[in-house]
Amino acid sequence: KQWYQRRVAITGEHLLAQVGFRRYVVRPIFSQHTKSNKHKLERFMPVTGNFVASFYAPITLTDSPAMLFKIEEDSTVSLLSTGTLLSCDPDRIVCKRIVLSGHPCKIHKRAAVIRYLFHNREDIAYFKPVQVRTKHGRRGHIKEALGTHGHCKITFDKPIQQSDTVLLPLYKRVFPKWHFEYF
Repeated sequence: KQWYQRRVAITGEHLLAQVGFRRYVVRPIFSQHTKSNKHKLERFMPVTGNFVASFYAPITLTDSPAMLFKIEEDSTVSLLSTGTLLSCDPDRIVCKRIVLSGHPCKIHKRAAVIRYLFHNREDIAYFKPVQVRTKHGRRGHIKEALGTHGHCKITFDKPIQQSDTVLLPLYKRVFPKWHFEYF
């Protein structure tokens, strides 16, 4: 990837892609390029380093050169980045990180009642096996749901403070938007 101009491209934005001799308008999602099989979604095209732009397009079987262009309001195009075709792998997993947060309303030694983390009993039952953490580094497990409005009882490894925030990190798989037209 080479940066020719400091232009911002947002994930899902209409861009012009030229792969080999083909040129089409796509809506790519940007992700990190790592050695693992799961890759973290980037909301914007990274300024430095390598990245992968995933989109739906006709299959190209060679290591073709690839270029991304931004379509301006006056129908001109400007070069965003260059690179090569990585692969035509439909099984590439791109995950978006979501963090749910809640606040303690009652604390008794290592147990605490947390509110605003969930909004109904079904969500608490679904996420019961998942470990939660706080901003100060305490780890805990959901024990039970209290009432019908999403309050839950969580037991931590050490006592927490009233000003602490309870976090539940989640990962959701995302796919590129299906948008394809020849330019």
